[in-house]
Amino acid sequence: MKKIVINKSYEEFFLSHKAFMRLRELGQAEALQEADPGSYWPQAAGAKEPSLNRCGALIPRDDEKLVRVVEELRGEANGHAAELKVVSIPDDVQWVISRTGGVEHVSEAHRTWE
Repeated sequence: MKKIVINKSYEEFFLSHKAFMRLRELGQAEALQEADPGSYWPQAAGAKEPSLNRCGALIPRDDEKLVRVVEELRGEANGHAAELKVVSIPDDVQWVISRTGGVEHVSEAHRTWE
């Protein structure tokens, strides 16, 4: 089975700084290339503060190290207003991440013409 990380909230996919730093420890290529924005979460900041905990948007969702970190940290892996979840699909499925009503899900890839 292949594992993929999706975001079950209506907001965008982001990792917490803790998860981002763990990916860097593990040597995840995209995390190493991304600038470290630092951990910044003042007490007065609301959960929707857009400048906070916005790491990891370029990391492939099926990256084994990303899956490992989300499974290790669970809720602590969630970045800015995110709710990350690991889903499993058969290895031989070509997949895409889609959004329905703003919430992500994994679908089997199909051909589309416009």
